[in-house]
Amino acid sequence: MGSPAESDAAMPASSDELAEWFTANPDGVLVAGATDVGLWVTKKLETLGKVAFLAAVDDLRNIEVTADEIRIGACVTVSEFLGAIKPFHPDFAEMVRRFGAIQVRNAGTVGGNIANGSPIGDCPPALIALGARLHLRKGGARRDILLEDFFIEYGKQDRVPGEFVEFITIARQQDRLKCYKLTKRFDQDISAVLGCFSIRVTGGVVTEARIAFGGMAGLPKRAAAVEAALLGQAWDRQVVDRAMKEFSRDFMPLSDMRASADYRLTTARNMLLRYFLEDQGVSTRVLEVSA
Repeated sequence: MGSPAESDAAMPASSDELAEWFTANPDGVLVAGATDVGLWVTKKLETLGKVAFLAAVDDLRNIEVTADEIRIGACVTVSEFLGAIKPFHPDFAEMVRRFGAIQVRNAGTVGGNIANGSPIGDCPPALIALGARLHLRKGGARRDILLEDFFIEYGKQDRVPGEFVEFITIARQQDRLKCYKLTKRFDQDISAVLGCFSIRVTGGVVTEARIAFGGMAGLPKRAAAVEAALLGQAWDRQVVDRAMKEFSRDFMPLSDMRASADYRLTTARNMLLRYFLEDQGVSTRVLEVSA
């Protein structure tokens, strides 16, 4: 299997050129860092056909921070994103640091991690917990949706042929985000379970709860029943213990080579408890334990 014919490859120089090309070639493949697409070729032995290489689309590599939001272009690399998000959500940045080797982080993009639609992609659960919005474009038409609504079911996203991820926005907010990435190997490994929590408490009562998981379903998904069990309740151990029981209503995870279904449910419950304990000032992080 050779590389695509020269006529099948494009290198747009701007998002406008990309929009024009992808509208004309809706069956084409967009290649940014190729950390996923490259495996389609080397492992699955797929032929890509029409390809647009995005390395020259500089306007999709912008990061803009305003008083109200953080805007991340789809072609921002994971390394670039790590540096940008760290001042606002350091736990997100630490999770991203474990994303893969630095070579992978320097090549892979935030937009690619989302658009690929993997149920174990690391960025979506954290972005969903932050209430991020996804901005999509087809030709001259643009629309934006909550990121959590982009994922419909395994292998299916709310994206029509010829439409691509243009950028992602995160509202500026008080940092309440914690990300717990469970893997067999601590660094540079694929998540077995990834839990991301952003819970706001006012006057001792839970006023907002956004909890999202990867590795627990066929898509990144919020724990709606757990959130409902927390909202309007006192932020105490008794309420947390009750909410932990609700995970089985939200998720029916599979057993695979990374973890069993029972293990995934147990660890998801314990992640909520860990969030609560950390919020109470209890040290739970293995890397910070000292004799």
